[in-house]
Amino acid sequence: MKIDKSLTTGSTTMLILRLLKSKDMYGYQMIDELEKRSENIFTLKAGTLYPLLHTLESRGMIESYDAKIDSVRPRKYYRITQNGKKLLKEKQAEWTAYTSAVNQVLGGMDYAIV
Repeated sequence: MKIDKSLTTGSTTMLILRLLKSKDMYGYQMIDELEKRSENIFTLKAGTLYPLLHTLESRGMIESYDAKIDSVRPRKYYRITQNGKKLLKEKQAEWTAYTSAVNQVLGGMDYAIV
């Protein structure tokens, strides 16, 4: 199913922070993991992800470090900070309230195509 990108835009920060809460990752690993976990609904481009990572890092939500793990050259890995965990918790609460409200509206609607 093709999803309108505008529906996913506001959730990208939350999804990235959630991935990093489970383990440290490098950029392309996050892209792959999001695609796998969402069954290809979330398909981030590097040009979208890296500016977001830089913003999160400059705000103290994540931090980066170089590591040479199972590769020839070092990769930049990212990990979530305590501030990032707090932001994730806030974003998850917002998402829960938002989806609950949408479901309440949709629950009372007739989906028959006229």
